[in-house]
Amino acid sequence: MLEVIGIVFIGIGLVFDLFGCLGLVRLPDVYNRLQAATKCVTFGTCSLLFGVFLILGFSPGGIKALLCIVFLLLTSPVSAHALARSSHKAGVKLWEGSVCDDYQN
Repeated sequence: MLEVIGIVFIGIGLVFDLFGCLGLVRLPDVYNRLQAATKCVTFGTCSLLFGVFLILGFSPGGIKALLCIVFLLLTSPVSAHALARSSHKAGVKLWEGSVCDDYQN
């Protein structure tokens, strides 16, 4: 039963990763692409890893999958924030269709 639920989580993760990759290709500027990549990692890859954990259980591979989930949840938002902030400080312009820039000087 857990294997079936694990396969479902892996399928959900693959769909999120697919949409995240499409967002990287289709979205107009670095900030929108960064948002798509961050959602892709947090939802997609963590769902994949959780599915692997459900299939493998508390084996060495399953424990590594859980540790990777914790690592991704801690580092992905922080790295996305750092990249967006450094892009803004470097002068990377927003897409012309953006509504406002709250950090504009």
